[in-house]
Amino acid sequence: MTVKTVGVIGCGLMGHGIAQVAAVSGHEVTVLEADSGALEKGLGRIKKSLAKLVSKEKLSQGDADASFGRIKGTGNLEDLKDCDLVVEAIVENLDVKNDLFGKLGKLCKPSTIFASNTSSFSIGAMGTASGRPGNMVGLHFFNPVQLMKLVEVVRADETTDESFAAAKAFGEACGKVPVSAKDSPGFVVNRLLVPYLAEAVRMVERGDATPADVDAGMTLGCGHPMGPFTLLDYVGLDTTLFILEGWASEHPNENLFEVPALLRQKVDEGKLGRKTGEGFFKWEGDKRA
Repeated sequence: MTVKTVGVIGCGLMGHGIAQVAAVSGHEVTVLEADSGALEKGLGRIKKSLAKLVSKEKLSQGDADASFGRIKGTGNLEDLKDCDLVVEAIVENLDVKNDLFGKLGKLCKPSTIFASNTSSFSIGAMGTASGRPGNMVGLHFFNPVQLMKLVEVVRADETTDESFAAAKAFGEACGKVPVSAKDSPGFVVNRLLVPYLAEAVRMVERGDATPADVDAGMTLGCGHPMGPFTLLDYVGLDTTLFILEGWASEHPNENLFEVPALLRQKVDEGKLGRKTGEGFFKWEGDKRA
């Protein structure tokens, strides 16, 4: 199966990027956003991003105009019924996602592939909710979607060979490097990354080192572009806590998923990182103070 038409649900931080790369690669894209203001904001982000690519001579003005012309915004779920692929990029709440895929399962044509951009939830659970587990895959893009080359293509137990191959080919068509992953907590990247971040917090809890020293060790000693505490602040301490709590609940015997008390304390204090101006470091906008 070749994917030609794509539905993207959610036009926020991830959704607008997925819609953009799909359109630039020649797909007809329908973006669903229930809030008209959020839809206009998301489409504006896409237009601005395309203009930036033109200014850097990475895309011609004609190609940018054609790409934007392939994107249609809507607030009506019915408009996705004939899409070859529907990618969900909404709030990280499994109940909300399951409800959405249940509706899509009753609405879309039999061959439609369903994909979630989730970074932490079970693809198989969403496939079951859709009533079409064979059509369900994970397509976990990374932020910012327009720049990051990776996409994790996740296969649940009941995902068919055809659905998986089509999803992987779509990722390649969008200019990404797809890596295959089983439907396990965190897939490849977050399964390694989140416990690493948690252990960094535990080191500070134990008094082994300061956040600044840990970050210096990992940037200068291991060549990481940023240390774990800068990264925690950048993505949001609440986001990391949310993922760890979910995994700890589902896998109570897995020590790697234990939630550090210091992480929970920071979140309880409202120190969520960059977005609140303080986490493990103080921030001025997108830069550490």
